[in-house]
Amino acid sequence: MSNIGKWVLDPMHSEVQFKVKHLVISTVTGTFKVFDGSLTTESEDFTNAAIDFSLDVTSIDTNQTDRDNHLKSADFFDAEKYPAMKFTSTAFTKSGDDYKLEGHLTIKDVTKPVTLDVEFGGTATDFYNQEKAGFEVSGKISRTAFGLTWNGVTEAGKIVVGDEIKLAINVQFTKQA
Repeated sequence: MSNIGKWVLDPMHSEVQFKVKHLVISTVTGTFKVFDGSLTTESEDFTNAAIDFSLDVTSIDTNQTDRDNHLKSADFFDAEKYPAMKFTSTAFTKSGDDYKLEGHLTIKDVTKPVTLDVEFGGTATDFYNQEKAGFEVSGKISRTAFGLTWNGVTEAGKIVVGDEIKLAINVQFTKQA
């Protein structure tokens, strides 16, 4: 089978996680439950693939309803006004056995260039004779660079929410016939 063509994200076999420091001493992990994406390539090894990805901000889940509601509020994502985060690739280049993914990330009304590391898991054919491709995407972004500037300081002077957000995204794509 050929890898060339259009691939769509398989949400049943994908996940979007993030981690952020809380009070500088511990880490909060969250996920987004609703997202969509596509990959189009003219290369067998996916080099220079065009990747589009979006996620529904209201699908944020940190296992704590009050915190999730605060994150959806105007203090953070302002989900009512900006319901989606979007990413569009500008480059997908081989780096050894893996890839560097460059593109424009839009959170709220701020678009910035980001570079992410991508580990290629390979391709396989499933029980339904559908060709699948798997990737693990990781990287870090500054939340304040995207206008997520809310913070608090404790009486002892500790910052409540860290600036650096670690991303861990596992995606599986299904090749379109």
